[in-house]
Amino acid sequence: MKITVDLNVLLDVAQNRVPHYQASEGVLHRARTGEFAAVLPGHALTTLHFLIEKWSDTALANQTIDGLLRDFAIHSADKANFQRARQLPLKDFEDAVVAAVAEATGSQYIVTRNIADFSGSPVPAITSAEFLEELAGLEAE
Repeated sequence: MKITVDLNVLLDVAQNRVPHYQASEGVLHRARTGEFAAVLPGHALTTLHFLIEKWSDTALANQTIDGLLRDFAIHSADKANFQRARQLPLKDFEDAVVAAVAEATGSQYIVTRNIADFSGSPVPAITSAEFLEELAGLEAE
């Protein structure tokens, strides 16, 4: 199984956002251990670095990005992804780019906290908690 992880899941963990931290951290931890493949949109890393550096410091921002680069597949959006995103019926262009990346990488889900933002996405959106429940169901089979 392969998923694309939305920026808000990364921020839930980086900023210890309660009540979302636990489920988001669970998804990232299980991806790091190789239970499934996880793709991060390349543009999410630049935004994440900027935000962590702003609310904390450069060292933590660098450390966070280095860990993500070590443990996750990164898919940079290219012209074709941006063109595909412009064709999608999503209100927010950044969300459309995430959806285009998910489609291009063959992801089964976009793991996000904002499912409604991905209405019209070619790849279904699911919350971190819902994804963990689905994994538990697959393990029980």
